[in-house]
Amino acid sequence: MRLRTITVLGSVLTALAGSAGAQDKPGFRDTPVLPGGQWKVHDADRPTPTVVTPAAQPGGAPSDAIVLFDGRSTDAWSPKGTPWPVKDGVMTVPPRGPGGKGGGDLVSKQSFGDVQLHLEFRSPNPPTKTSQDRGNSGIWFMQRYEVQILDGYQNPTYADGTVGAVYGFKPPLVNASRKPGEWQTYDVVFERPRFAADGSLVRPAYVTAILNGVVVQNHQAMLGTTIWRQIAKYEAHGDAAPIQLQDHDSPVSFRNIWVRPLPESAIAQDLKENSK
Repeated sequence: MRLRTITVLGSVLTALAGSAGAQDKPGFRDTPVLPGGQWKVHDADRPTPTVVTPAAQPGGAPSDAIVLFDGRSTDAWSPKGTPWPVKDGVMTVPPRGPGGKGGGDLVSKQSFGDVQLHLEFRSPNPPTKTSQDRGNSGIWFMQRYEVQILDGYQNPTYADGTVGAVYGFKPPLVNASRKPGEWQTYDVVFERPRFAADGSLVRPAYVTAILNGVVVQNHQAMLGTTIWRQIAKYEAHGDAAPIQLQDHDSPVSFRNIWVRPLPESAIAQDLKENSK
């Protein structure tokens, strides 16, 4: 009887020790180890997420963001040509002079790899042109991989060139454009490609894009560096490069641009076959 009592008591103590993290941390220490890692289910010792303070207003920069444009200056950018003017908190692609002179893309001074980007843009109103000449710009991640900006409201153009497209490859899932003259929002998660030491592609770039609150690209693999009228292709490059905003000779306006560099742990990993 005494042996049975000791055995039962030992089992109870073991269960209590594993149930609530020995009362020092919430969680468990007697649960199975998760596939492909060191942590257990509900692990009491697993590090908790870093606290980030969100902005007071939707779309504002959180506490860990790098602000690229706050409505006051373009100090975070280098122009390839004519500086982009800032007025009333808005930055606008400058007009070109006679013969198409002037203008030029805008390049961030900082370089990024895996990144979350928030950007707000506005197409000119009233529109004076059509198709690719109407409100055209673009977000070039790593100065190579373009997510298209265009006035897509009642503006027929080729499908892989409209707003929300991975330009020259993947049309958006839907056309979520607002009318010209109205502010529109882009929230984009970009995952850089991975290359082996010999320059071969290990993993393509991926993009998730949300236009005006609507998913238009869902973890879409990219074919490579964007090339007009040609099939995109990869060439090995470094882990970080600037973000570039395109001047396509259309006075597109921008405001509230910020980014959050993403750690390696943020990149989705496929489960191993034996863990399914």
